[in-house]
Formats: sequence, structure tokens, C-alpha cells
Amino acid sequence: MTEVRFFVADDGLATAEVSGTGLRPAAVSLVGRRARVEARLTGRGRTWRAVLPLRASRWGGPSLPLPVGAYELRIDPAEGTDAERPDGTVPVTQLGTLRAEWDGERVLIGPPIDPAYDSGEGQDALERRYAAGREELENAVFFESFYGRNVSDNPLAIDRELARRAPDVVRYWSVVDLSVQVPDGAVPVVEGSPEWWRARGASRLLVVNDWMRRRFARRPGQVVLQTWHGTPLKRLALHRPGFDPRRAAAVIKESRRWDVLLAQNAYAERILRKAYAFFRRPIWVEGHPRNDSLHTDDGAATRRTLGVAPGERVLLYAPTWRDDRDEIVDFVDPAALARDLDAVVLVRGHSRTLLPGKDAAGARVIDVTGFPDTGRLLAAADALITDYSSVMFDFSVTGKPMYFLVPDIEHYRGELRGFYFDLADAAPGPLVRSQAELVDAVRAADADAYADRYARWRRLFNALDDGHAAERVVARILDQGYVRGPE
Repeated sequence: MTEVRFFVADDGLATAEVSGTGLRPAAVSLVGRRARVEARLTGRGRTWRAVLPLRASRWGGPSLPLPVGAYELRIDPAEGTDAERPDGTVPVTQLGTLRAEWDGERVLIGPPIDPAYDSGEGQDALERRYAAGREELENAVFFESFYGRNVSDNPLAIDRELARRAPDVVRYWSVVDLSVQVPDGAVPVVEGSPEWWRARGASRLLVVNDWMRRRFARRPGQVVLQTWHGTPLKRLALHRPGFDPRRAAAVIKESRRWDVLLAQNAYAERILRKAYAFFRRPIWVEGHPRNDSLHTDDGAATRRTLGVAPGERVLLYAPTWRDDRDEIVDFVDPAALARDLDAVVLVRGHSRTLLPGKDAAGARVIDVTGFPDTGRLLAAADALITDYSSVMFDFSVTGKPMYFLVPDIEHYRGELRGFYFDLADAAPGPLVRSQAELVDAVRAADADAYADRYARWRRLFNALDDGHAAERVVARILDQGYVRGPE
């Protein structure tokens, strides 16, 4: 008989234990879409025991609780024996940093929220308490990036500069679970927890880079800085194809939640103002704080973290998401690309494909969709392969080659989203329709053919990406009194 149980070990860490009778298995592991852990096995002869830490370390970072999701329990039998599945189920167990459950087929990891609150009724009660709250505002900032799936992008760059300029300001970070590492000195608050609702209502400044989900009730004196997350090529908000009255109402409601909007350049300012219901409040055109690091980071540390050998060519494949699919597009065979171009291929799915997707694999292929900071990947790459992603407006800060793999351009432009300008006329690199064409273009590496286009592109989109955008934004935050800086 084989059994599963969950407990908190003597060191305070959440742990799963699988035990059974008979010959000890060769290996026991938990395998999820974005994380995997191996068991420590003991026992010989009639009984055995496998202890699995419900924590993992990725990209050289600290060991953190497993991301929320379903994990396959793999029991690899010893030679000459058969694997035995555990009997029964184990109900939800609170383990401090997460919740765990065995449903008879998988280990289910949940966020560390009391089940009494992690329900429709419980969240309704917390929302009502939040909406009725009248507590005094703290000298604090509530940060959220890509709905709490990671700590990154413009909010992270602002956090780092604010911590330097005004270290006494409290910095809360909204996270989906405690597998998301927050910056030194910051306080993680798990979305939907009582602490999350309280921090959201008590912070003087909220810094977000996407829509604010759930109910939002502005306190007197509370300010929302919407940094957004890229200069748009594809049409967004009210400009998306087809009129949907519900979408239009949602866009208008959302834009009214923001007090200040951040734009990378004057072009983005014009687009964002119109797309978001002729946004009437201030737009700060200051460049993207997330790109400051591209002026100082040579990528060497990130290459070492990823296990890339010195001198290896690194290609970053970073397509945008599609409205008609959940996972990353499959227009590239990354292992074949790595072989044909004698390169390491980094595969970076869009943030919206992080949770539903699974890691790409293959020789000299590294899936970096879960890597916390896109800027570090841009610095580490020798060239970018993208399609319609706004990462093109960031990577151009580096001046390194870009290639645009666009086999579905007619469908994307005509039916899914539409463009604000003709990419074929303006792109600072070749547009290709297939992997074979992509390989030929990379091998040709004809930078001179696109030198003039690249220069025009940078003048239009990167004039303010000078390495000091975060300094300017934080200076304005402090000057406006959105939070109190040092006396």
C-alpha cells in the first residue's frame, strides 16, 4: 500500500511524504508545468519513504514555495517491480506558505489563503470590508506587475529607484503566490488574501502595469500610476477590431481608475490617450524605466545563470500572445533552430502564456517564460526573434539585430488585432514567413541593409530610453507628494 501525506518539517518548510511497502522505487518526483522537485528516498526491504520539499529554486534564486498548479506524482519503480499508485485522497492541508491536496491523481498546490476566504463568499466579504474601509493611508506603494505573476517590468524598475531614493517608504508587492520573489525590503501580499486587500486600500500610491482586476475603491488621497507595459504596434482597448459595447464600457471604467499614465515615447502617448477613452489625466512621457538596465547590463551574469557557455551565440524567441489561443505559438521548432544556427535558443512566452503553458525543451533550448526579468534576457541575447510583441521597442535600445517571424500576419492584422502602422515598411529587420526563411536571414546577417531603418526606429521610439527613466519617474512621484520621501 502507498500513501501520501503533507506536513510542515522541523525546519518550518512545507513537505509531502509518500510511503509504501515493498522494494524502494528508483525515484519519486513532482512534475508541474513550470517546476519539478525530486524526493529524498529512505528505507530498504519491506517499507520505503520519499520526502518531497514543496519548494524549488529556479534561475539561481532562493528556494521558494512551489507555484500554484497541478503536479504529477511520478513514482519510478525499481528494476523488476511495478509502480503502485497511492491509495485514497488527502483533503486540503494548510502548510503556512501554501496549501496542498492529493486528489487521487495529482498533487494540487494552492496559494496560502485560508479556505474560508478563498471562495466566492469569502472574497465578497473581503471586498465589502475593503470598499467600506476608511483607515488612514500609509506612506506606502502597492506594486503589481502582470497581475502578480511576476515581479518585473516598469514597476520593478520604479521599486528599485524608489528604494534607493526613499528607503522609508513601505513597498508592498501583489503576487499570485509565494513562489514569486519580491525585491529586498519589500513585503509580498498574496492576491485575494486579507493582507492583500488591506495593503491595496491603505497604500498612498498604486503602481501597476496592466488592468486593475477586482473591485477598486479609491481612498481620498490615493493615486494610481499606470506604467503600461510597452509601446503598441497592435491595436488595443477601444481600437481593437469590432465594436463590443461591454468591452467599451470596461475600457472607460478602467481608464477612470488611473491618475497618471506612463508612456515610452510621444507616439505611445498619442495612441494610449485615444485608445483609453481619450484619457484626460496626465501622461508622463519619460521612456520606459524597465529599459534603464540595458545601458549597464552586458548580459554575462544572466548567461551564467542560464548555464550558457562563454562565446555561445544566444537567440531569444519572444512572440506575443494570440487572442485565439492560450499557449505560446508553435511557429518555431527551437531545437532545430538551435542546431541549424549553432546557437542557444531562449524561448520566452508572453506573460499571458505563463500559467497555461509548459516549458519548451530540446538540445540547447532553454524555456525562460518563467524567468522573472525580461530586461536581463534582452541584455543576454545576441539577437531577437519576435513577431508583433512590444519587446521590439525595448530590444532596439541595444542596437542588436531583430528578426520578425510573421507567418500569420494577414490573420493577425486583419482579424485578431490590427496594427497602428505598417510593420513591413518600418521594421528594423527582415520579415520572414517560415523557419527556413528565418534561418537564411540570420545566416545572412545583413545589418547594413537595415541600418537606416534601425536609426529612424530608435529616433522615434527610444529617444527617452537613456538609462535614467526610473530616476525621472521617481523624482516626479516625490515632487508630486504621492509618497513622502526623506526629510
